[in-house]
Amino acid sequence: MDLILAAVVGLAVYGAIHGIRMYRAEAKLPGDLAVALEVGASRTTAVGSGVDRLGMRWAPMVLRMMGPKAVSKKRRQIDLAGNPGGLTIDRYAARRAVYGVLGLVAALLMLARGQILIALFMAAFGLFWVEAGIWSAVRVRRDHIDRTLPDFLDVLAVVVSAGLGFRQALGRVSERYEGPWADELRITLRQMDMGVSRREAFEQLRKRNDSEQVAMFVTTLQQGEELGAPIVETLIQIANDMRRTDAQNARRKASKAVPKATFAVTSFLLPGTLILLVVGFVYGANVDFSFLGGG
Repeated sequence: MDLILAAVVGLAVYGAIHGIRMYRAEAKLPGDLAVALEVGASRTTAVGSGVDRLGMRWAPMVLRMMGPKAVSKKRRQIDLAGNPGGLTIDRYAARRAVYGVLGLVAALLMLARGQILIALFMAAFGLFWVEAGIWSAVRVRRDHIDRTLPDFLDVLAVVVSAGLGFRQALGRVSERYEGPWADELRITLRQMDMGVSRREAFEQLRKRNDSEQVAMFVTTLQQGEELGAPIVETLIQIANDMRRTDAQNARRKASKAVPKATFAVTSFLLPGTLILLVVGFVYGANVDFSFLGGG
């Protein structure tokens, strides 16, 4: 057992030394990874930047193992997450390499000690830690946009009704907001400044966001533009529709929560309460249980 443990530790040390040597060697880095490492200290944590630097040599290999379709799908998922901490597809591959190796080494160490459950946990950590961060970022970003959009449309409708054009009002209101929705609008406005049509810019806005609210906003806005409806009325209608959708979703979640709460009460709270009552009653009655022992 000690020999196996020593061998695993030796392999881990060798891999770390080899990785440092490769890091110091002069080699051409992927474009977005090189940029990310230059500005990484200000865009991500010190740990994240260090992990990126350690795993950057293995990033191209990880991407080749994933294949073009998986890389494209993962790049889309990172975009939906809003590139948290400046995350790019190459930085994702670098982190997958580092965490994968660490998880494998830790799993082997735990297996050598006979701790199978902890070994499985370490292996899962190496495989899914980066994925979990992206999934969480996608959900948080979508929820933030869904909460912000109705109020944003109300303010935008007021500004447009004051006499500003839609393009100018969009830029003016987006300057007052912070967060992912404001970032998306600034990207859309820059695209329009570069000559992209308004329809195409908003269509790309829809594709960049996995949000029903954003899809509803873009669809209704384009339909209103085709039908010649007043922009102010269209914006107010979109905001009202979004609030009704939010209310329906809240009622749907509440209706699903009631059976879950009932199950928890009937399965755990009620039996536990009955047991406490019976035990308290028996203890208070000073019942002699000596006859159960045959005495």
